[in-house]
Amino acid sequence: MTRRFGIKEIAFQAGLSPATVDRALHGRDHVRSLTRERVAAALAELESQHAASLAQGRRFTIDIFIQSPDRFSTAVRAAFEAELPLVRPVAFRARFHLAEVMEEREIVARLTAIARRGSHGIVLKVPATPAIEACLAAIKARGIPVVTYVTDIATPLRLAYVGMENRRAGATAAYLLQRMQRQEGARVLVTLSSQMFRGEDERRIGFLDHLARHGPVLPTLTVSEGLGVDRTTRQLVLEALRRHPDIGSVYSIGGGNRAILDAFAEAGRGIDVFVAHDLDRTNRQLLAEGKLTLVLHHDFRQDARQVSLHFLRFHRLVPPDAAVNPTDILIACPTDL
Repeated sequence: MTRRFGIKEIAFQAGLSPATVDRALHGRDHVRSLTRERVAAALAELESQHAASLAQGRRFTIDIFIQSPDRFSTAVRAAFEAELPLVRPVAFRARFHLAEVMEEREIVARLTAIARRGSHGIVLKVPATPAIEACLAAIKARGIPVVTYVTDIATPLRLAYVGMENRRAGATAAYLLQRMQRQEGARVLVTLSSQMFRGEDERRIGFLDHLARHGPVLPTLTVSEGLGVDRTTRQLVLEALRRHPDIGSVYSIGGGNRAILDAFAEAGRGIDVFVAHDLDRTNRQLLAEGKLTLVLHHDFRQDARQVSLHFLRFHRLVPPDAAVNPTDILIACPTDL
């Protein structure tokens, strides 16, 4: 058996004699189960202390790579900058790579540059295209862990996913909207920034699946590829309103909510129920103004803690069984602000 610690060191930690520890480690007879448990616990304590001593004074540099509207990425950056200095036992430093819109080849080029320069981990929110996933396969081969954030990629290519469970979030939105909508038979407009973001499409699927399985069934229309940018989102919504006079409520998955409201106002239409995602600066203001019915959100600082724990586990600086709690789905109403 290969061990990091000597018999005497383990015996001292366990409060047992070296001979007893030797018998326990080698599986010999006449060792009580309680004694074996004490030896195992001593080994675990020594491993934890060793990891902490190795980490003391170490610095980790991680890269946070997000394609999203500025209102979202700004809130995420603020959360990570607030939370990472509190993480122990290593000091985390973040390099941010944020953009509202990026072409696929630019994403691949930037990720390749990050991998070439080196990183202790990448936090990623980008579309799940074949070229990007091929790039991530090469990054994994370099031994750089990737944690996807809010939207996912193929499971083998990433270490972990952090963010609310998207199908459950969509089902939650459907449940609430079904019970709040007052216009019988009114169509629900579902807006995505892009179906290439797997997390957004998972929310849409969860929403539609819940509507199909639980009455009352509401007709829906999905519009996408506005990328959460106000100008393109507004045009897509205006066109949907021209073609469908029965649209009465909105489930906004991809953002651009001020643009959605502007489109309804230009068309002279009201919104019965407006469900959105994320408590960013814009949504807080719209919620306070009573223009959003409710916002599904999650704690970005909790996300930052989860991300750091995944990286610490990968680098063996915390026990491999250290728990990472699932992200809570929170609901904000105008009265919460």
